[in-house]
Amino acid sequence: MSQTRKHKGSYAVRRGLLGAVAAAGAWVVTIGGPAAAAPIPDPRAKQWYLDAMNAEEIWKTATGEGIKVAVIDSGVNPSTPSLQGQVLKGRDFTGVDGEETDDYTGHGTSMAEIIAGTGKGGGLKGLAPGAKIIPYRISDTDLQNKEKVNAFDFQQAIRAAADSDARVINMSWGSEFYSSEERDAVEYAQSKGKLLFAAAGNTGDGSNKEEYPASYPEAIAVAASGPDGKVTKFSQHGNFVDIAAPGGDIPTWCDEKFDAYCDGDGGTSAATAIASASAALIWSKHPEWTGNQVLRVMFESAGRGKDWKPGTVSNYLGHGIVRPGAHINRGLGKPGDPGVSPLTNERVGGSSGSTASPRPSAPASSPGPQDKPDFVAEAKGRDSAASAGDSSSTGLVMGGVAAVVVLGAAAAYAVVRRRRSA
Repeated sequence: MSQTRKHKGSYAVRRGLLGAVAAAGAWVVTIGGPAAAAPIPDPRAKQWYLDAMNAEEIWKTATGEGIKVAVIDSGVNPSTPSLQGQVLKGRDFTGVDGEETDDYTGHGTSMAEIIAGTGKGGGLKGLAPGAKIIPYRISDTDLQNKEKVNAFDFQQAIRAAADSDARVINMSWGSEFYSSEERDAVEYAQSKGKLLFAAAGNTGDGSNKEEYPASYPEAIAVAASGPDGKVTKFSQHGNFVDIAAPGGDIPTWCDEKFDAYCDGDGGTSAATAIASASAALIWSKHPEWTGNQVLRVMFESAGRGKDWKPGTVSNYLGHGIVRPGAHINRGLGKPGDPGVSPLTNERVGGSSGSTASPRPSAPASSPGPQDKPDFVAEAKGRDSAASAGDSSSTGLVMGGVAAVVVLGAAAAYAVVRRRRSA
């Protein structure tokens, strides 16, 4: 049985199974949203989120060094100036000629740079420039239409990444088609202690259908926020969303020629990459932690709006917008039980041989205001008391929109998320 996946610009790719109707033509499985704009001369100047998250202050303590991130995508070109020396040996699962370093769209390379790019040669600067990338190449619809591909590359890549030295798995891809084989692979990755971040999707202002693997309970679904501190209009929403990260107005490579970067929305693809980089930063500071502890700290230290009710999870931004500096520089968030997943509250992927904790009732899932509320990210210039001279500061909003962060009742966010049954 063949599979269909398709890129649209720099957005997350959607993937589905073709039935008998495939003979008449492939299903339409694109992700909506505005296409990338014209080429830009200075992509670093467009990386607004690095300043908003006060990345320079974070890098004084943690850069992601020692952490490997698996990027399951269209391939990763290790020869771009920003990725030279950053890409390790990976694997190609497409079944076509080429290697994992042959990026046939530019999408995978863009995600890798957003995660771990050095910024050299005027390229994108990664949020975790000390991390390393392990690329796993899989096929999309366009490649399938041109070549005979491996029909099982998606789940095989996930399992290979789970068996690798990577602690974080980045999947800026998705589909509205459920697959038991893929879910088994995602469960396997979780059992191996990995954190698998997946794009929520970019049809929030359209069909807004659930995406997979993001909607599997064992995956971490990532929504997108913009420079104004609000969830983007294209970011998909629902009670499957776990966390959010910057995804609006983020440049990426224009295409597989790697001649120029284009201005536009990185989408939930870019948001997923930034979430993966955030995990790498926290894990590099606490290499002895399990993935459960890293994720719990990400949830508890995430930026939340002033009207956010403690004990609830937003349908738009999950636990809030990632703020690695809130933990790294200010200590927000507690790691908790190393063996219990904050996604399901079940004992998995941590210490073995322990008795599972009782599973509490799920918190309410907040639909959020229809105008998409403001949310807080890291404080520019005020991430730490040392740099601010004011330990009472809670931070500023991405893009300068004022808001108040709810930092209390952190324990309320450690309860299990309510997820739709897959």
